Amino acid sequence: MHTLLIDDDEIALFLTERLLRREDFSDDIAAFGSGAEALAFLRKAPIEELPRVIFLDLNMPGMDGWELLEALQPLQARLRGRCHIYILTSSLAYADAARGQASGLVAGLIRKPIDRDQILAVRAQLAPETDPE
Repeated sequence: MHTLLIDDDEIALFLTERLLRREDFSDDIAAFGSGAEALAFLRKAPIEELPRVIFLDLNMPGMDGWELLEALQPLQARLRGRCHIYILTSSLAYADAARGQASGLVAGLIRKPIDRDQILAVRAQLAPETDPE
C-alpha cells in the first residue's frame, strides 16, 4: 500500500518507516520533511499515484500539519476515498482530535511515537475497503 510520511523530525521518519516495513504495512513509502513539499507532491500526483495512507505530523516549522490540511481542502474531492490521513501528534489535547475530525480529511489521530498496535489498528480500519466481499 502506497504510504506517505510527513514529519520534520528525521529520526521519527526513519523509525516510522522502519516500523511500517517491519510490520508489512507498506513497502512503498515516500517521506517528506515539510508540509510544503508534501503539498507540492499531492497537487501534482496523478490520481493513481496518490498515497493510500498519509501519516501527518502536526508540529512542523513552516507549513505545519493544520496548514497542510487547510491547503488540501480544495483537493478534498480528489483525495476522499483514496487517501486516508492519520494525524501523528504527541499532544493529548481533545481539541486536536476534534479539529482533525472536523477537517473532513482526517481518518484518525495517532499518538506519537507510533507503535505496532496503532499500525494494526490502521490496517484493520482500512481492511473493509480491500475486502472483495
